[in-house]
This record gives sequence, C-alpha cells and structure tokens, in this order.
Amino acid sequence: MGLSSIRWDIIVGGFGLFMIGINFMGDGLKAVAGDKLRGYIDKYTTNPLSALFIGIIITIVMQSSSASTAITIGLVRAGLMNLEQAAGIVMGANIGTTVTSLLISLDIDQYVLYIVFVGAMIISFGKKQKAKSTGYIILGFGLIFYGLNSMGDELSLIKDLPAFASFAESMASNPFLSLLAGTFMTAAVQASAATIGVVQKMYEAGALTFRAVLPFVFGANIGTTITGILASIGGSTAAKRTAGIHTLFNIIGTTLGMIFLTHYANFIEWICSILHVSGMLQIAVAHIIFNTIATIVFFPLLHQFCNLIRLIIRGEEPKKIEINVDELDEHMANTELPSVAISAARDAIFKMADVVHEDVMDSRDFLNKPGTDEDFENLKQSEATINSLDRKITEFLVLVSANVNLTPSDQSDIRRDLEIIKNLERLGDLSMNLSEFYTLVREDRSKFTAKAMEDINAMYDYFKEMYAKAIAVYRTKDAIIYEELMELEELMDKKEYVARQAHFTRMSKNQCESSVGASIYCDVLGTLERMGDHCCNIAKSALLDYVDASFNPTLSDTQSK
Repeated sequence: MGLSSIRWDIIVGGFGLFMIGINFMGDGLKAVAGDKLRGYIDKYTTNPLSALFIGIIITIVMQSSSASTAITIGLVRAGLMNLEQAAGIVMGANIGTTVTSLLISLDIDQYVLYIVFVGAMIISFGKKQKAKSTGYIILGFGLIFYGLNSMGDELSLIKDLPAFASFAESMASNPFLSLLAGTFMTAAVQASAATIGVVQKMYEAGALTFRAVLPFVFGANIGTTITGILASIGGSTAAKRTAGIHTLFNIIGTTLGMIFLTHYANFIEWICSILHVSGMLQIAVAHIIFNTIATIVFFPLLHQFCNLIRLIIRGEEPKKIEINVDELDEHMANTELPSVAISAARDAIFKMADVVHEDVMDSRDFLNKPGTDEDFENLKQSEATINSLDRKITEFLVLVSANVNLTPSDQSDIRRDLEIIKNLERLGDLSMNLSEFYTLVREDRSKFTAKAMEDINAMYDYFKEMYAKAIAVYRTKDAIIYEELMELEELMDKKEYVARQAHFTRMSKNQCESSVGASIYCDVLGTLERMGDHCCNIAKSALLDYVDASFNPTLSDTQSK
C-alpha cells in the first residue's frame, strides 16, 4: 500500500468538519449561556475551591480551556479576581476539557446526519437569536462526529503504510517521541480536543498502541497552553502569570505522568476491564482520570504554585476590586431605611467606575502595545463585565424605587445614580468601539502616523483627568471640581478640532501611512470626545440638586414658567 491509495482529501476535510463542529458547538453554548456563565463567575469564584468548580463548568460549556483562560485573564486584569482564584479556574478547566474526549467516544454514528439536519433546520428557520444559537450547538455536535467518522476509514488504512508502522513502533518504544508529537500537534491546531479525537480514532483502528497513545494525551495537555503563552507575550503581568500557572501545572503533571507511565497504563487497563470499556472510550477514561488526579494532587499546593509564579514573573499585580453585588438583593431593597440600600448601591457604582477606568486604559494599551486576538477577547470580557454590573445595580435600584419608605431625597438619589450608571455603561461601550477601530488597523497590517498617535494619546490624557474629576464630583459634590472639569472639556474639544484639521492636512498631502487608519481616525477622535462628554454628564447628574438649576435646562424652563 502506498500514500496514493489513501484519500487524504477525506482525512483533511473530515478534520476540518471536526474542528468547525467544535467551534460551532462552543460558540453556540457561549451565546446561550454566556450571561449565566458571567453571573456564576461573579458569584461563585470567591475562593479557589469554588473557582475550581466554575472552571470545570465554563470549560464544559465553551468546549475550550483556552477560552476559559481568556475569560480568567480578563477578570484578573480588571481587578475582579486575584491570582489564586484564577489558578482555581485554570485547574478546573483541565478537568472540564476532558469531557470532549468523552463525547467523541459516544456511539451515535447512525444518528449523526439526523443531528446535522436538525441543527441546520433550526439555524435556517429559527427566528430568534437564541434559537439559532441552539441550532449551532446541535449542528456543531453533529459535525464533530461526522468529521471523525469521515476520517475513520482512511485513518485505519494509515496503519498499513510501512513508514507509519515504523513511526508508530518508535512511539511505542519511545514514549517521549509520542509526547512531543502530541504537544506540537496540539500547539499547531490550538485545540487539545482535536489531537485527542484523532488519536482516539487511530487507536480504535489499531494504528497506535495504548502505551503510545497515553503520552500523546499528556502532550496535548502541554500543547493547549501555547495559546495562553502566545497571548501573554507583551501583555500584562496578570496575563503572563495566569498563562504561567496553566503551563506550570500541566508540565509538572505531565512529567509525573511520564514517570509513572507504565503503572498508569496498567491501572487504566485494569479499570477498563472491570467496566468493560473498550476502543475510544478507553482513551477518554484515561484522559479524565489523569487530569482529575493531577488536579486533586496539586490543588492543595495552589498557593505555592501562585507564589512560585510570582517569583518567576515579576511585576505589579492588579489590586482586586471587591464588588459584592450579591448583597444587592430584594431583602435589602425592601429595608425600612432605603438610604442604606442606596448607599450600598453607590458603593457598587464606585467599584464599577474603577472597572470602567481600567477598561478604558486597557484600550489605550491595546493601541500603543503589540496586541493579540487574546487581548481583544479580554477587552470584550471587560465590557461584558461592565454590562453585567450595569444590569445588576440597575435592577436593584429599580427594586428600591418601589420601597414605600422612600423620601423625596431618596427618589432624587436613585434617579441620579441610574443616570450615572448609564453613563458609565456607555463609556464601556465606547471603549469597546475604540478597540474595534484599532483592530481594523491591525488587521490591515498598518498603523497611524506618529503625529496621529500623539494626538490620540493626548485625548486619552484629557479623558483620564476628566474622568477622575467626574468621579470626584460624584463622590464629594464639589462644584469647584465641576468647574475645573468644564474647563478641561473645552480644552478637549479644541484638541479634537485641531487634531481633526491636522489630519485633513496630512490626507491632502498624502502623508497618511494607512488608508484604513486615515478613514477611521476622525471616528477615534470623535469617540474620545464623546467619552469626555459622558464624564461631564456624570458630574452634572451628581450636582443636579446642589448647584444652580441652570445645570438642568428642563428644570430651568419649568421654574421660568
């Protein structure tokens, strides 16, 4: 038998369907359960143990330990989670990622095309987005099996090739060769499920021995950390440490697995003989037990892992922002002293303001430093966190507004706080818009001119100062700070106008370095200027009841009548 007798198009096509199936299923699950996942993360990651279980859940749902790590990095960067909690999620993700190998082992070959059909029909005829997302889950699930089944027969023929037979024999006699193969294959496709799915099929076809497959699985655990490592290059200390925890944990676990490889293989074969498990399911059992045991063994050493990573990766760690939104419940809203509930909401708003500030500054870093897709995902996660806080605090204040014990002053405070929350949430949206603009320039493999970058950063400087004063006005009700803020707004407006005119001059002289950058530059300036306006809105809302009524045109008109 030669290479020409194998349908390589079926193998690579089947692998492509398998990969797109994993993506469809993961994206669909995220769309259906995304808000709930963020709620669970906010609520149940108060300590490393609870974070461990949340790591398992979100990885099962998203079908990607890399995605779990990305969310975790975003939360650490935003100051909503410390490194110990992040380490808990990463360890849990190692257990959650084994579920894919279990799903792949199911014997549902005769139903696969029916599953694909159902998913496709839901996507094609579903009216609501949630229904379409459910369709992608079902379609993805079907494509995973259809892709594997497509590869199956052709992969079974590979074992008869003399070259592959020699390679397989080498892997069986030299487990480290198998380990390296699993590591590099997973690093290349950036999905451990893909690697394990392929070797499961090859094992079932008899192309690989059980002793050769196990190091392959161990290598996939190391290879899956490559995504986080690449994402952390040039990133924050939090990103590097979170990726470092993931890498260190998997390397040490794999090392121990290789040391006890023979004993572990004997143990799995004994377990599978008792459970009457064979074929692909044997690999799934080996994967689940290995990752679970590694987590159980290393979890008590979690703090030591974190301290070691802090020694290896030096730098400032973000201060954790405590936002106890779980305390903002219906019981507190109905208290006989509504002012207590309003005060609790205000504390949460100040913490939300801290998150917004970090988010905007991260968008500035994304502009100025070499960024990655993972950095952009972290920015999206930060914006999602802001939206979640907006929703929870707003819902609580609406509950408080129905309290029968409210005074007119309380009602005014609630109205003011609702306005301020909405302005904060809008700042998060605009920050995300800026990041999307910068992504367009990156994708064009171009950049803004040096003068354009200088002007954008100057606008950020104005915003940073204005934002600090706006929050200070909200906190102190100081009209003098408000006047200083208004002066800064005039300066920012002038800066935006001058920068815009300078840009048109550069365009007329053909001095712009990027056609994409040239087309969106004014949008960037306009977005930053609008962000300054929202700072002013926050201060105006805060001072509505304390300074001249001219701050509120509606109120002035009413009084004049």
